Amino acid sequence: MAYAGIVAVFLGITVSAISARFFKRMGTAIVPFDEATTLVKSGFYRYSRNPMYLGMFMMLSGAGFLMGSVGALFPIAIFILIIRNNFVLAEERFLEACFGRQYLEYKSTTRRWL
Repeated sequence: MAYAGIVAVFLGITVSAISARFFKRMGTAIVPFDEATTLVKSGFYRYSRNPMYLGMFMMLSGAGFLMGSVGALFPIAIFILIIRNNFVLAEERFLEACFGRQYLEYKSTTRRWL
């Protein structure tokens, strides 16, 4: 179980870091709700509209596996609800307002998570 945890933490860090680098490379804000100048659709964003959050989920899951307790995984559900309700849904409205049809097309072809 520990190896699975190490792999999940490493993959989560990798996915989040590469996804953040795509934002930086495209010259758009990484911080939620800061001015978005470009709709990033490449890299992991081809497969998920939220790869940075997925990376965080993988890191938390890996940490739970490393702790060796199923109970350590329960807070992940709370994390997902908080991220979805306080960030993802609002970010989707924000991006639709910023990019209009372009975002709606992206949203229709790319899943929210996986």
